[in-house]
Amino acid sequence: MQSRKNYKRIVVKIGSSLFAGRGQGLDTGLLEGVAAQISCLIEDGKEVVVVSSGAIALGMSILKLGTRPKELGYLQAAAAIGQHELMHVYKLALNRHGLNCAQLLLTWEDFSDRKRYLNAKNTLNKLLKLKCLPVINENDTVSTEEIKFGDNDRLSALVAILTAADLLIILSDVDGLLDKDKKVIRLVDKITGQIKALASPTSKRTCVGGMITKIEAAAVSVDSGIPCVIANGHNRGIIKEIVNDPLGQGTLFLPRQKLLGAKERWMAFGTKAKGKIVIDDGAKKALLDKKSLLSVGVVGCEGDFCSGEIVSVCDKNNCEIARGKVTLAFHDLDKVKGERFPKEIIHRDNIVIL
Repeated sequence: MQSRKNYKRIVVKIGSSLFAGRGQGLDTGLLEGVAAQISCLIEDGKEVVVVSSGAIALGMSILKLGTRPKELGYLQAAAAIGQHELMHVYKLALNRHGLNCAQLLLTWEDFSDRKRYLNAKNTLNKLLKLKCLPVINENDTVSTEEIKFGDNDRLSALVAILTAADLLIILSDVDGLLDKDKKVIRLVDKITGQIKALASPTSKRTCVGGMITKIEAAAVSVDSGIPCVIANGHNRGIIKEIVNDPLGQGTLFLPRQKLLGAKERWMAFGTKAKGKIVIDDGAKKALLDKKSLLSVGVVGCEGDFCSGEIVSVCDKNNCEIARGKVTLAFHDLDKVKGERFPKEIIHRDNIVIL
């Protein structure tokens, strides 16, 4: 049970629905409340990172757009206009409590490239040491389909892993995950198909994702050993309440007990697989026995990956069982698959079993 644990480092994700869900533009009162709660937590010795949506929603409000643009260029323009406004409001709200904030805009490339990943981690650690609040958003102004996260729920889970957080809080305009009788499920100890079936995508004009993306983010978080709470950000004092007792508000998703190392977490969740390798049953057994992947066990490969990139490893039923850093580019691997080759395709030190 995770109730009343002393959480030192907390990641808080604030959804677009909290900014513009009521059709009235920016809810400055909500941000004032968030700033006040974060100030109290920092004074209490906690470290807080915010992952904030809202740039596109605010850009839409400024541009007087009734519906979310579908064309990428218009989305990028709305984000460019709204991001400035978003950070300005955060700055004013936090300054009233004697706090500074810093903006970090990230894409998948910042996670997939190990050097950039570590640089982002170092920057965040320094900001937290300086008691400066990092406010993170996807870099929507440059993101294309290839490098987009798709929603900030997943980004918040990746940031929780990046910062080795003790708790992830995802705030939206819903009270948590609801059961079939529309009652809040307070505790989820395992994310099953039945749990996912309770979620539905959003239909809100300013948002992407919905409860399904929040559950997917929770799955990434708990698989990395980080508990996650989904709760209603409109509830007064919600962040402090959850930190004091995560079972008191929203839905708490319990973490897995078997923890992955930092490098394994990065390979499993912090990267976007550049391709796929399909293996036979013998190779699958070898991987599960913590051995390297050899070319003789490879039955197929897809993608256009290069040596040193992260790929997905699937069994013959197309079920992903592992991820790892491949030593051969796609065209070279395609030539030697199923044959004896002197070099490991993926060394056991560079594989994470999912």
